[in-house]
Formats: sequence, structure tokens, C-alpha cells
Amino acid sequence: MALLGAHRVGHAQPAAAMRRVGYLGASTTAIGGHLRDAFKQGMRDFGWIEGSNIEYRIAWSGTDVDRFDALAADLIGQQVEVIVAPNVQAAVAAHKATKTIPIVFIGVSDPVGLGLVASLARPGGNITGMSTQNDDVLRKRIEILHHAVPTARRIAILLNENSPTPEVYWAAAEAACASLGLVALRVAANTPAQFGVAAEQIVSQRAQAVVVVSSLLYYLEREGLQEQMQTTRLPVVYDLREQLGSSGLLSYGVDTVVIYRYLAKWVDKILRGAKPADLPVERPTQFALVINLKAAKALGLTIPQAVLLRADVVIQ
Repeated sequence: MALLGAHRVGHAQPAAAMRRVGYLGASTTAIGGHLRDAFKQGMRDFGWIEGSNIEYRIAWSGTDVDRFDALAADLIGQQVEVIVAPNVQAAVAAHKATKTIPIVFIGVSDPVGLGLVASLARPGGNITGMSTQNDDVLRKRIEILHHAVPTARRIAILLNENSPTPEVYWAAAEAACASLGLVALRVAANTPAQFGVAAEQIVSQRAQAVVVVSSLLYYLEREGLQEQMQTTRLPVVYDLREQLGSSGLLSYGVDTVVIYRYLAKWVDKILRGAKPADLPVERPTQFALVINLKAAKALGLTIPQAVLLRADVVIQ
């Protein structure tokens, strides 16, 4: 009888509390679902099992980045314990909406300049995460383009001037081009409707290659952007592999799947009691170079062997 009583007491222990995490994603499940799933896999690696000890409240912006304010407010109303903000617009909206609920971001190039954190080492508020160093990566992308296509001297820099830090990107691009003896040509495309006009401007300015600056708009509308950039018949360089399509020459940037999975590290620590103010903002240390030889062949280009040897992925 004593054993039976002990057995019943054991089963009477309270179940672990279900934790609730909000995810303020750009695009839709069809476009961004694989990145959300990478984050969830990272959480599973830390023992957070969906439906067992954690639930996710997912909010998608679609292609309308102006929805982030309303979506952030809705997640707060659902009493989430942490908000994951995997792009700069989501991070800014979440930070504006709450100064108490912890926020974890990625995709923010200059979190100090945007006023999200006091410093990378000591964020000091309710937000932390990973800074993607997009301005530094842009400089490196231009350098790689120069080595891949050394005859290209006039470089069109395609900017979304409605993004949070366009002047930071333009200054980085100008400096990188100047250091290599190249001419930087500023071209703006702030909406999908401007992609065609931008392509015409690139051609009229006698550009010899195009560097597409990191932008949520350009990621969400990547198929339309690829189509218009292909009309220039120039080498086009992107930051993410997903943007290459069949016509982009190369991409250089973070591996998004790896970064989204790594995002779980901060969320796990916060759910276990850590404060965002005490969790330093990190910077990525690994970047992927993808070269599209199909596009090179279509453009009549031969990529130097030294550049090919540096590639993480070569599309044949």
C-alpha cells in the first residue's frame, strides 16, 4: 500500500508550465517558414519542445513592413514572454511597443545607432541579439566582386532609401569603392514599382556591375528584383543566397538558416531567468560566398580560380 501511495503522489506532481514565445516574422509562411523552423530547431536543441513546454505565437507581416507596429502590439496582448524580432523593422517596432518584455533580434546592422541598445557589450534594456554587420559585409562584398570581375570599374550601388540606415550603407559602399579605385554610382529603389526604373538608371549611368545592398524589401520582393536586374545584363551581387535566383552572379553574407537556429541561444537563456540587459549583443563570425557559374557563363565571364577556391558553394 505504501508503494501504491507513493506512485500516486508521483503522478500528482504539477506539470511544467507552458512558456509562450512570440515571433514577429517578415513575409509569409511560404517564404519565411524555413527560417522560423530553423529557430524552432534551435529551441528543440535546448530542450524546448513545442506543445510540451513551449508554444509559439507567430505573426507574419506579409510584404507590408508597415504592419510590424500592429503585429507587435498584438503579440504583447497575447502575453508572450519573449518576442523574437528577426529583422530590423520588427526589432524597432517591438522595442517601441514594450520596454519590459524581452526582445531578441537579428538582422540589425547598427543596434547602437538605432537606439536599441546602449552598447554591444552591455545592452542595458530589454533587448539583445545578433548584429549582422551589414555595412562591414557590404565592403567585403564589393571587394569580392572586384576580384571576381576586375574589369568592372563603375559599380552601381542599389539602395532602399526607406530602410533604417541607408546612409550608413552608402558611406560604406563609397569607401570600399574608393579604396579599390572604383566609381560608386548611387541608385535608389524604395518600392517594387521602382525596380524597373532603377534598372534603366543603372544602364544609363554606364555601370559595369551592380551591388544590391541588404534590405528587407529586396529580400521579400527578390523574384521581381531579380527579373529587373537581369535586364541590365550586368553582374549582380546580393547579400543572401536566397536572392541569387538563376541570374545573380554571387552572394556573400551570413548563412540565414544557421543564424536563425543560433537565435535560440538568447531565448533559452531568457526563459531560464537571464536578463537581456546582461546578455551581450554578438556579431556573426561565419559568412558564406556563393558563386553562380551558370550566370557567369550567360554573361560571358570567367571567374578567376582564386575566387572560386574561396567559395563555400559553387552553382554549376
